[in-house]
Amino acid sequence: MAAYTTIDDPSAYFKVQLYTGNGSANHAITFDDTDTDMQPDLVWIKNRDATDAHMIFDSVRGATIHWDSATSAAEVDDDDTLDSFASDGFQVDADDKVNTNTEDYCSWNWKESATSGFDIVGYTGTGSAHTISHSLSAKPGMFILKSRSRVANGQVWHNKLSADTKILYLSTTHAEQEHGAIHNSTQPTSSVFTVGSASESNDDGETYIAYLWAEKQGFSKFGQYVGNGSATGPFIYTGFRPAIIGIKKRSAIGSWYTFDNKRDPFNSGGGNWLELQEPYAETGPSTALSADFLSNGFRWTGTNAGINGDGVSYLYWAFAEAPFVNSNGVPCNAR
Repeated sequence: MAAYTTIDDPSAYFKVQLYTGNGSANHAITFDDTDTDMQPDLVWIKNRDATDAHMIFDSVRGATIHWDSATSAAEVDDDDTLDSFASDGFQVDADDKVNTNTEDYCSWNWKESATSGFDIVGYTGTGSAHTISHSLSAKPGMFILKSRSRVANGQVWHNKLSADTKILYLSTTHAEQEHGAIHNSTQPTSSVFTVGSASESNDDGETYIAYLWAEKQGFSKFGQYVGNGSATGPFIYTGFRPAIIGIKKRSAIGSWYTFDNKRDPFNSGGGNWLELQEPYAETGPSTALSADFLSNGFRWTGTNAGINGDGVSYLYWAFAEAPFVNSNGVPCNAR
């Protein structure tokens, strides 16, 4: 019988970390869980208290270089932001967007690994459709692609988009868009993804960065569900207790809502969220946007149309805090 999961400790590959800024250079952020140390390769920081930009850093482009999911702007290199990826965390300097004194921040952190199904790929455009290799050895469930050197929206491909010609834009609330030229109307495979002739993904001589995730049993899930508009909302099975959940309406205008297990309350009739397409401070708690994080998935208890409109289709992505059943057959507990 196949193993329930190959990742008994999800914190070796993904961590949610909250921290409070001190306004000083060389502020070390150490992951505060008691499990495996992890040097992150992708760090996504958002000020919870202010309308600062989303700050997205990765080890391929190098510390200090960041882009913002809420704008179409090109990347920025600023050594007053994140200045290093540490063996179990990261270090920030004094820029307000990552380290205002006494303000609270949220960070989402991934380690690049084929085991966990995450790969970061940098490439230079050619202007002609072609394939680009990745190292997942599995078909991606989702990827984010962003031009580094030109003004262009970040694009999201998800395995539950309605057609191969569709794409979502990360910095907007738009429904899925018809734009097959971005990825040549071609689904990724276990070894490559395709870019078309669009300038957003493949302008000649321009540089790009892509983050690709493959679904891993007991660790990550990329799927869809249909809302019912009820406080006894749909249950979405993931096979793990979620650490983070992201939601986007597929066929209608809607925000990119993100919830995680560190920003209480949840499982208590309320919810706090961040929106990836806006620089808004953290919002909530609200019973209208709330979910129960369960041992094997999540259930919406809120009735807001952004997450649970009756008959509305939603895309989601989720990463684990703990697998439902570990590789030894031992179940995890509900929250």
